[in-house]
Amino acid sequence: MDRLRTPDDRFVDLPDFAFPVHYADVTDPSGGPSLRMAYIDAGPRDAREVVVLLHGEPTWSFLYRHVIPTLVSAGHRVIAPDLIGFGRSDKPTPRSQFSFARLVEWTRELLFDRLDLHDVTLFGQDWGSLVGLRLVAENVERIARVAIGNGGLPTGDEKPNEAFNSWQQFSQSTPELPVGRIVSGGCATALDESVIRGYDAPFPDESFKEGARMLPTLVPTSPDDPAHDANVAAWEVLAKFSRPFLTCFSDGDPITRGADRKFQSVVAGTRAVEHVTITGGGHFLQEDQGTQLGEVLVSFINSHPS
Repeated sequence: MDRLRTPDDRFVDLPDFAFPVHYADVTDPSGGPSLRMAYIDAGPRDAREVVVLLHGEPTWSFLYRHVIPTLVSAGHRVIAPDLIGFGRSDKPTPRSQFSFARLVEWTRELLFDRLDLHDVTLFGQDWGSLVGLRLVAENVERIARVAIGNGGLPTGDEKPNEAFNSWQQFSQSTPELPVGRIVSGGCATALDESVIRGYDAPFPDESFKEGARMLPTLVPTSPDDPAHDANVAAWEVLAKFSRPFLTCFSDGDPITRGADRKFQSVVAGTRAVEHVTITGGGHFLQEDQGTQLGEVLVSFINSHPS
């Protein structure tokens, strides 16, 4: 598998993002050299609670820079990976090297084989929820709690809304994918130029964006999608998942609006939880209301001890 690696100097002096970076090797499914996967590991290593924060498309762990301090201040260990193809992680080329199953497996290998995490509180948003919910369903014994904000797990049996269709079409047709501007456009308020540069940092040019280009096409939109059966199986597990499951969607996301109701009607663990709406947030609620989201997660953990 061919891959690119973003030069380290692209990540110098990013605003509010001084967390040390860690790396682990994950398997190249084509049999080539291992891929390097980056992650933030903040807070005490021996903390009672470990919180995993999974980002989506086209962001990276930089998205969680205002969430992590609140969780660490509460005494928790926080792991925030960069999905393969994003952030400081290696970026396979061409885009055909990406699949839903590979994204799940790479992340599973990092969290459970390399870091050997147990009793995880998992938060996912956007593709972080697609990957994260598959991980939950396929590794229930590792999970203590789940929180989802502005996410879902499509099977392809339900048609996507127009907001997603427009995004998918744009992602495939635009000659240049302006990552930082896309993130800014998905927020409730415009981002500072220094923050936009932070989202652009992993992608020196278009050749580094094969994953960012590919992921919108990997969201299942029909029953014959390659991920359909695995996602249906995951929903069957989630329906019986009785551990605490929180929905904390924002009040201003046109792409995932209403998806929280499906979780609340299907997942067993949602019934004993007081769900939350994050006010003043767009699609990227971590950017708009990172501190508020961190406080919600701290309260969730405190209210539902292991």
